[in-house]
Amino acid sequence: MFTELDPHAERLRGTTLRALFADDPERAERMSVQAGTLLLDFSKNLLDAPAVEALLQLARDRGLEQRREAMFTGEHINTTEDRAVLHTALRRPADAPLEVDGQDVTAAVQEVLGRMAAFTDSVRSGERTGATGQRFTTVVNIGIGGSDLGPRMVVRALRRSLDGTLAARFVANVDGADLETALDGLDAASTLFVVCSKTFTTAETLANAAAARRWLVDALGEDAVGRHFVAVSTNAEEVRTFGISEDEMFGFWDWVGGRYSLTSAVGLSIMLAIGTAQFRELLAGFADLDEHFRTAPVERNLPVLLALVGVWNRNVLGMSTLAVLPYSQDLELLPAYLQQLDMESNGKSVTLDGAPAGTDTGPIVWGQPGTNGQHAFYQLLHQGTTPVPCDMIAFLAPLSDLTDQHDVLMANCLAQTQALAFGRTPQEVAAAGIGPELVPHRTFPGNRPSNTLVVDALTPRALGQLVAAYEHKVFVQGVLWGVNSFDQWGVELGKTLATALVKRLHGEQGGAALDSSTDRLLTLYRDRRGSS
Repeated sequence: MFTELDPHAERLRGTTLRALFADDPERAERMSVQAGTLLLDFSKNLLDAPAVEALLQLARDRGLEQRREAMFTGEHINTTEDRAVLHTALRRPADAPLEVDGQDVTAAVQEVLGRMAAFTDSVRSGERTGATGQRFTTVVNIGIGGSDLGPRMVVRALRRSLDGTLAARFVANVDGADLETALDGLDAASTLFVVCSKTFTTAETLANAAAARRWLVDALGEDAVGRHFVAVSTNAEEVRTFGISEDEMFGFWDWVGGRYSLTSAVGLSIMLAIGTAQFRELLAGFADLDEHFRTAPVERNLPVLLALVGVWNRNVLGMSTLAVLPYSQDLELLPAYLQQLDMESNGKSVTLDGAPAGTDTGPIVWGQPGTNGQHAFYQLLHQGTTPVPCDMIAFLAPLSDLTDQHDVLMANCLAQTQALAFGRTPQEVAAAGIGPELVPHRTFPGNRPSNTLVVDALTPRALGQLVAAYEHKVFVQGVLWGVNSFDQWGVELGKTLATALVKRLHGEQGGAALDSSTDRLLTLYRDRRGSS
């Protein structure tokens, strides 16, 4: 599928990053690009200038620029669901109208944002209280997938932006232990719940919402539900049945996929936690990168280059995973967030026309913050038999007053990219006085690719820029692989089967016959439930 890259792969076969850097003193400068407050240095990848140009030409030939414009203008590029893809409209300037399918999308977005801001300001000021007249001190977001990971990641990342007005907790797993942990120590009279479910039928979310509702009713009575629950949904009937007023239902649109939704009403818990002004700064950061991605030439376009390097590593070098390694404890949830963004978007085996993909698509994304990971899995990164491309993310400004520790953190980040790229030869090990029997154990092969993303400071605006950069990277790779990055049919089958199994657990008969393994395990669980 990428045969045009074969000559470049053959030319670079056997070369080393040591040699590439030695041959080109300006390599780091030429293989870096800036967007907003983000700097991407992709020079520590096994690429040279002709290979990069071939990748750029591949993007042009696959119609990237046309597909990009189709997305921004609201064409129905999500063909399997016949929908536009307009998460970029959620952070579009208020004075930039966009009409799609007969609707002024910008006006609709601004109307919801205005309602979110009015509600947030009333809660944070103490004007909007709970059933007993107490002001709210905690907001509990109940969602799953994109309705949980995005808000949870952002609130954790921007904890320095919290002013103590509202604490935020999050519930996603249908395992009752998750809700019990979130409610532990809370006072029902000062707790506000945000239930995030577009259809208000998501099984896990509704199970948790019903349990939270019972907890509240036990403490404050049935009449308190409408004062302590709000909904992010479009299903007014189900929301009303739950006991929530439509005036406190915040909607979004079918052109917003869950994993792209944190800048929609799904971000209500973010806004409640950090305040309206900070939330608008977050949106501005997304808008910065949207504009850069839409207008910058591909050869100086940060998300495009980040995507092309990924395609090179995945499809030419055959590297199946990507480690996301933020050197920031506050970004500890970013790898999980990007895991969903990437793997749910591009984990596809058929192209837009339903044909087999014919090539590897989305990588397996994983990771955790440095330096913690250095004492967990970096052994494999440096000396294992499976090379793993890495995205190192670092911040120039420390978030902590312990600035000396930030020096150590940054030194570790840069040292790891250096070690991955250049390694240590047997000759260098021996020259350090290491005995010959230990030389093989102390040798590092190097030639392990990495990107370094350097950000000035972890602010709401910078975080928006960073997340948008990865959103657009995923889009570009989907274009090159020819897949639909905006559906997720792969999550449906398991949910359908689970619904049928729940019915069997509750004694309902019928349905398709079960395989012997599932039937035996179901019986084991049912018997255990019956005896407890």
